[in-house]
Amino acid sequence: MTIQCDLVINNVRIASMQNNGEAYGLLLQTSIAIKDGKVLAIFDPSQDSYHSTHRVDGENKWLLPGFVDCHTHLVYGGNRANEFEQRLQGKSYAEIAQQGGGILGTVLATRQASEQSLLASAIKRATRLLEEGVTCIEVKSGYGLDMDTEIKMLKVAKQIAEYLPVTIETTYLGAHTVPEEFRSNPDDYVQFVCEQVIPIVAQQKLAGCVDVFCESIGFSYEQCRKIFSAAQNHQLHIKAHVEQLSDLKGAKLAAQFQALSVDHIEYLDPQDISAIKQAGSVAVLLPGAFYYLNETQKPPIAELRAHGVPMAIATDLNPGSSPVASLLTVMNMASVLFGLTPEEVLYGVTVHAAQALGLENKGQIKPGLDADLCLWDIEHPAELVYGINQHRPDAKWFAGKACKSI
Repeated sequence: MTIQCDLVINNVRIASMQNNGEAYGLLLQTSIAIKDGKVLAIFDPSQDSYHSTHRVDGENKWLLPGFVDCHTHLVYGGNRANEFEQRLQGKSYAEIAQQGGGILGTVLATRQASEQSLLASAIKRATRLLEEGVTCIEVKSGYGLDMDTEIKMLKVAKQIAEYLPVTIETTYLGAHTVPEEFRSNPDDYVQFVCEQVIPIVAQQKLAGCVDVFCESIGFSYEQCRKIFSAAQNHQLHIKAHVEQLSDLKGAKLAAQFQALSVDHIEYLDPQDISAIKQAGSVAVLLPGAFYYLNETQKPPIAELRAHGVPMAIATDLNPGSSPVASLLTVMNMASVLFGLTPEEVLYGVTVHAAQALGLENKGQIKPGLDADLCLWDIEHPAELVYGINQHRPDAKWFAGKACKSI
């Protein structure tokens, strides 16, 4: 029986990133059929029963899932190159923030920026990611800290998918820092986030997740608990910036709310890892920020590995602590700086990154999942982690449709 499909890709080596016991989820079959934007079948070409007028010869190259960048802040106004200079002159990230710089500097620029200018700059940054094989990006708000600008940021983030072949997942990060107008009473700002903004975000479906910055220069344990509770009451998922600069037990708190992910975690207490594992949360590692801030405290990789906690890798693309629009570069950093194997890194930007966003339809090459695929002219998948700026996909499909060169 012949089965009609939209596309057949033949003669490829498939790193499916399935957990099938083989390195990189290697599959012995070398052909794939796509229909209605999904992988229909993976099969041996000698038993080809799939018919399509559109067939591609993969020339024995490697086919991998499209990458998922599961933690970014790519919608913002202005830049912070001046702070880069200040840090090189000896000021710390915390000192700059306490002096009104850091996030608050970007808040001012973002509030003043038009929706059109924010969209134009966001598309430019997203394009850089897509050039390297990214097909799904999480975008956080958090540079408005008021009702209007936060909504503007989330709407801009969603619009990116109207211009580029990419899935955009949005996250409300109102608890990024306390804005100047609430500086004397941060608890009032937390109340504003919980009682005014989160209900609107949920009602208008502007974001699927709520995030917080649980840190001494951000929000306290109890303030984050209130925000998590409000998010949960409105059926929004939890994500959290935790243990980046100190150990406030934010990761353990997030785990109590079954957070999709706990992110940064350089100062995570190994004793708290069991709670993260039990909650099913993903540990999102952000080596770009670690590198850029010249940090020395590394996440407890060995303990996370021993507990079987899935580890994702993301760019943390933002104007202050990780202005890095290259997931491939960050993948290399994850190996060099944090000691992850190339296989762990590739799982970290595919299946585990998708899990960090609650996406069961992405991150693997598997029948029934989205046909977001990239074809790489490499001899081995490890090459994508080993080298810097050496590779771009030879071909790319988003939802089963070929992408033009970006």
